This record gives sequence, C-alpha cells and structure tokens, in this order.
Amino acid sequence: MKKLRVGILFGGRSGEHEVSLLSAASVIQAIDKEKYEVVPIGITKSGQWVTSAHAELLLQGKPVVGEKHLRAGDPGATTSAAILARGEEFIVPPVPASDSLVPFSTSQPGTLRPGSGQASVPHGGHINVDVIFPVLHGTFGEDGTIQGLLELADIAYVGAGVLGSAAGMDKDVMKRLFAAAGLPIVKHVTVLRSEWAKDPKKSRRAIESRLKYPVFVKPANLGSSVGISKVHDAKELPAAMELAAQFDRKLVVEAGVGGKKGKAREIEVSVLGNDAPQASVAGEVVPSAEFYDYAAKYLDEGSQLLIPAKITKTKMREVQGLAVAAFQATDCAGMARVDFLMDPKSGKFYVNEINTLPGFTSISMYPKLWAASGLPYTTLISRLIDLALERHADKKRNRYSKD
Repeated sequence: MKKLRVGILFGGRSGEHEVSLLSAASVIQAIDKEKYEVVPIGITKSGQWVTSAHAELLLQGKPVVGEKHLRAGDPGATTSAAILARGEEFIVPPVPASDSLVPFSTSQPGTLRPGSGQASVPHGGHINVDVIFPVLHGTFGEDGTIQGLLELADIAYVGAGVLGSAAGMDKDVMKRLFAAAGLPIVKHVTVLRSEWAKDPKKSRRAIESRLKYPVFVKPANLGSSVGISKVHDAKELPAAMELAAQFDRKLVVEAGVGGKKGKAREIEVSVLGNDAPQASVAGEVVPSAEFYDYAAKYLDEGSQLLIPAKITKTKMREVQGLAVAAFQATDCAGMARVDFLMDPKSGKFYVNEINTLPGFTSISMYPKLWAASGLPYTTLISRLIDLALERHADKKRNRYSKD
C-alpha cells in the first residue's frame, strides 16, 4: 500500500518560531512511519522556504540556515512563498491538475500547482505531497494566510480553513462571533492603536467607563500570550497599551475575572473533528506567574497542568459543551484548543479564546488532553490527517460556477 506523503510545515516569521520547531520535531518523531512518508518543509524567520537538508538544519535551530547562505539555484530552497509572505506580487497560475510536473527554470517563480498536490521550486525540483500538516503558530501561520495559499493550490491541509483561522487569531472578531452564538464572554473594549496614539485620555475614559480594574490588555492578533499585561490600576494602563500596540493595530482590553482579590481558574479543552466535533476532558493550568503569560508557558518550570481539571462532572460536561459551541461559532475544522476563565466564586465559565493551531509537542496541553481522553499522540496525528483529507474531499463537491 502506497504511503501518503505528508508535508510537515514549520518555522515561520512569527514570534512563536521556536515553539513551532518543537512542535514539528515532536510530530515528525511520533507520526506513524508505516502509513506516512514525511516531507519536512521549513520557513525561516524572514520568510524563506526551505526543504531537504536545509529544513532539517532549521528544525535543529542551526544558524547556518540564514538566508545569506541560500541562493536561487540552491537545492531545497525557494523564494516563491517568501515573496507572497512579504506582500509582493505573486500569482499562483491556474495550472490544470496533472500527474506530471514540468520543471521550472531558475528565472521563473516557484508555484504550488493547483489540483496536483505538488509544490515546485525555482531550480527545477519539486515537493510532491498528498497533505500538508501546518505546525505554524501565530502570525503568518494560523491566521489564514498560509491556509489561503494552500486553498489556492488545492492541497489538503490539517486544521481550520481561512475563515476559522483568521477568526481564531483576531480576539476582537472572535469575541463578536462568540457573543453572536450566545456564549459567555467577559466584558471588553477594543481600541485602535491610532486612536490610542491620537488621544490616550479619551481611550482611557472609554475603557474605564465600561471596565473596572484589574484589566488585561492584549494585542488582538497574536498568540502565546505575547504582548499581554495585567493592569491593576490607571497608572499601569499606558505602559500596557504601548506594549500591546507594538504587536497589532487593534488592542483588546478585558475585564479581569474574579475582581481585585480573586484569581480566575484557567480551564482548557481540546476539540477534534469537522462537522461533528468532539471535546476532550478538560484540564486546568495553574500558572507560576500572576497569569499564564509567555514566560509561564515556556520558560518557568513552576506552572502546573492538571489533567483532568478538578471540577465536578456537571461542570465538566458544561465546559465540554461550550468548547464545541465555540469551535462551531468560529467555523473551525480539524483541531482547536478552547481556553476558559472560571470565576473562583460563582463557578461561571467565560470563553476566553480559541487556538486553532495550539502547541503540539507530546507534552503540550492539546495532545495531553486527548491522551487523557483515550487518544494517544500518534493516533491523534493520524486522525488529524484523516480529517484534513475528509474536509478536502468534501470541498471537492462544491461548484464554483453555474456551468
């Protein structure tokens, strides 16, 4: 039986580049080698796409992979997708599906061939894959950009589509969808970076008219808690807003759950599926810091992951139902981790956010929750690939013209 060729896409230009390398290494190590042939595809921090030996070096975090070492004819290197990522003009031509791939000269841009499941590179080589497993976290990876490229190329891929990915990255839009679906969310205010720069006093009045301290200030589009601050009083607000404004044009300010003396419990649920998603058991994060910031997630060793979370069976069923509802409200597919804030006094759940490409090492929360639910890591990887192929086949049923 022919093995499926799975392209593991990792790295990227976001601040979560290193986390992506860890996730990809875990997937490559654990994937069922009897069923799949792995094709590593790396993206450097500045957008250069690399394959073969270069991808292996990138995966190991070796500096030799810097773009200055890569030339147009260098085997395993292509600038085509990097051109797209930098916003320069690049068109994926409407090449019909074909079993054969015509090599390109070094003067032509590389392409992802629509319908063929093949990606060619300028020097004449090509990557032939059946499905892409993006293990890209943050900007340019889980925000719909890479998903759009793969949609244009008509290649099956793991995870949410363009809409679900974009909505899952934008905390402002995400909350609007949650609210429209009747899901419980905390009070919040969205402020544009330009509004804050023009009149910070006016923005502060708008925030304080709706929210009481403490509040959390976040860039709308970013992951891994980068740029997030807990603001205890008005004096701390300017610094928090300035920090968040470094990362996005939209700033989301949220009410703290639990008030000044209380501290919200952080509950997480993994969701798996397409049209009929299922939820894992819930887990709880007990951060080493005041909240689960970047350092608490990746640098400190004091944070605890409690699986399953110490909540009643009734609360477990409730949060699982909310997780599936959040997944459907944002039109997600494949996988997502839904994070909740639980009021320590009332026990009420608030949907905090959805993460469409969560950390995916064997010790990350998403796979650990599924392992605790009876789905081992290697089996989970296979299930996600099956869901990607299922979704791609279902999309093939669509008509795009009346003829």
